[in-house]
Amino acid sequence: MDFLKTLSLAAAGLKAQSGRMRVIAENIANADSTAQSPNADPYRRKVPSFTTRFDRELDARVVALGRIQPDQSPFRTRFEPGHPAADANGEVKLPNVNTTIEMMDMREAQRSYEANLNLITATRRMIARTLEILRV
Repeated sequence: MDFLKTLSLAAAGLKAQSGRMRVIAENIANADSTAQSPNADPYRRKVPSFTTRFDRELDARVVALGRIQPDQSPFRTRFEPGHPAADANGEVKLPNVNTTIEMMDMREAQRSYEANLNLITATRRMIARTLEILRV
């Protein structure tokens, strides 16, 4: 496999994982937000997905961030009768975001990002070494 193709494939992985981390960060940032009124829904967790597409220039399949869909799991509730978003029973709907799961997803995305970055670093070293050998 040629070096430029390797760099392009790893860059596509970096871009996809970067988008995934952005979505996860948004979920974490909104984990404690509530609705403005009793009948409104709070923030709904977003779930990123990946897709592959064929890149004709590279003659290879590359990964990309796919659709970002809302998580349809039920909202959490908390008894807080004085809250402006509380319903008639005093229940406040909270986002369906579990920060523990989000942190695990973030760690996985971070490790995948680092793996792609390490691939780029190794490829750059191989290119530099090849050029060094050719100079002699």
